[in-house]
Parts: sequence; C-alpha cells; structure tokens
Amino acid sequence: MKNQSKTFQSLLNGQLLRAMKMGAVALFSGTLLFSCSSGEAETAAVENESESGLAHEAPAAPAEDNGKGIGPVTTVEVGADIDQALADNGKSIFEGKCSACHQLSDQKVVGPGLAGVTERRQPEWVMNMIINPEEMTKKDPEAKKLLAEHLTQMTNQNVTEQDARAILEFLRQNDKNS
Repeated sequence: MKNQSKTFQSLLNGQLLRAMKMGAVALFSGTLLFSCSSGEAETAAVENESESGLAHEAPAAPAEDNGKGIGPVTTVEVGADIDQALADNGKSIFEGKCSACHQLSDQKVVGPGLAGVTERRQPEWVMNMIINPEEMTKKDPEAKKLLAEHLTQMTNQNVTEQDARAILEFLRQNDKNS
C-alpha cells in the first residue's frame, strides 16, 4: 500500500509539475503576444490620431481684426442724426439690462464706463459686444484687453440684435450730448 501511495504521489507530482510548466509557458506566451500586439495597436492609433488631427483639426488662422468684433453683426448703418425713438427704446433697455454694471460716464462700476464708446469703437463692435460677450472676450483683441483690465466676464443678457441696435443709438446720443 505504501508503495502504491508513493507511485501515485510521484505520478501526481509529475503531472502536476508538467501542468504547471505548461500553464507558465501559456501565460508567458499570452503575455508576449498581448504586449507585442498591444504596442503596435497603440502606436498605430497614435499615428492615426495625429494624422487625423492634422487633417481635420488644424487650428484656424486668427481672423484679421477689422474692428467690428466677433458676432452676427457685420454691418450697421447709422445716420448722422440720432433716431430719437430708437434711442428712447435703447435707454429703457440699457436701464433694465446694462446699468447695474455700466455707467454712462467714464466711471467704472463692474464694467467700464461707456462715455465715448461710440467714438472709440465701430458700431458693429459695440453691438457684437452686447449680443456676443463670451465669444468677444475669447477672440476679439480689444474685448480681451477689457476682460484683462476689468477681470469680470460681461454677462450675456440675451439681448436681440434689434435691442442692441437701440442700445447703440442710446449710447450714440449719450456721446453726442457729452
């Protein structure tokens, strides 16, 4: 009986040892294959990504600063005289949406004072700043300077283009009367 037990034990040890060796070889081979194929795939993915980045996501050349700002307003016709009805409407809108942060003088509150703004800026720039302040402070050089100077992002008040035109007329009136 003791002899049979030794034989069984040596047989079991031999088979167990062989199975462990084969398992180790399989694990090593699998690891080797995975590491080789994984590295190639990652390299190919990085190459494809950088190629696609060049083809599809090339940074746009900076837009030429024409002084009109960034936004939907590309042209505005303003008369030599003030349109009083439009300016009155603009005053009402200004008092409701702008006066908490802007004065009509050169005094700063939160944002800059607006005295002389229609003389310093083109009408399109003023309207784009009113309608599109976030994009203006990201892309327009003058709006970027204002943000850096005043350290406060102008809030988008959801002013329509028509309302921005009325505010512009009110600001023109303010500058003509100063």
